[in-house]
Amino acid sequence: MLKEIIISIQSFFDAHRFIIKHRLWKWILIPGLLYTLLFLGGLWLFWTSSNSAIEFILLKTGVKGWLDRSQDGFLSFIFIVGQIMLRLVLLLFYFSLFKFLFLIVGSPVFAYLSEKTESIIEGKEFPFNTAQLFKDILRGIRIALRNIVWQTFYIISILVLSFIPFVGWIAPLVALLVECYYFGFSMLDYSSERSRLSTQQSILFIGKHRGLAIGNGLVFYLMHIIPVIGWLFAPSYAVIAATLSLLNARKNHVII
Repeated sequence: MLKEIIISIQSFFDAHRFIIKHRLWKWILIPGLLYTLLFLGGLWLFWTSSNSAIEFILLKTGVKGWLDRSQDGFLSFIFIVGQIMLRLVLLLFYFSLFKFLFLIVGSPVFAYLSEKTESIIEGKEFPFNTAQLFKDILRGIRIALRNIVWQTFYIISILVLSFIPFVGWIAPLVALLVECYYFGFSMLDYSSERSRLSTQQSILFIGKHRGLAIGNGLVFYLMHIIPVIGWLFAPSYAVIAATLSLLNARKNHVII
């Protein structure tokens, strides 16, 4: 899996050179602007509602009342760290919901970019077909909806984990890995569809090569550290890098 993660990370650098060489900037900036607006909206929603959500959870579980009665300094410290971990997990949960919304909205562009990338690399044309385009869009939506159900299940489980002292401190890391996998999954599925893999076959294939998905999602999230520029480039770079990573993995006999 480590080799697949490295290939996936390297593919982002390959994607940058590929975009420059083939002048694909308009296909980067158009979805990038939409993504940035949605991302800012998601952040605003998170900061305005997360405090209320945390207070509600603590009150309903009785944790806050119990802590107030105990008046223990060490427990207060554990409680503060736990709140930070809980906020980070909630941030990832909010982000995942927004991310899947964008994947649904942007599926036509992502399907085209993935196809365009493979077309250039392989030197063959994929004839435009309106019916096929709609099939690709519907498949992208189905995959996004399927992934959000499973990811929500895992995130809720991780939220429960975050309440456990010490053990819960790794909850944000586990949540991040889950986020990375499911985002990379969506990016890789465009190539799986073009290889005529059914949805179930794609799920099994990407699950077997989850390093490619995790690596793709990891760099996608790291790009958000760079304000605006990172947000603009992250989604389109991710889909091109995902396509290149599959081609590179096959070339290096990592996958068959």
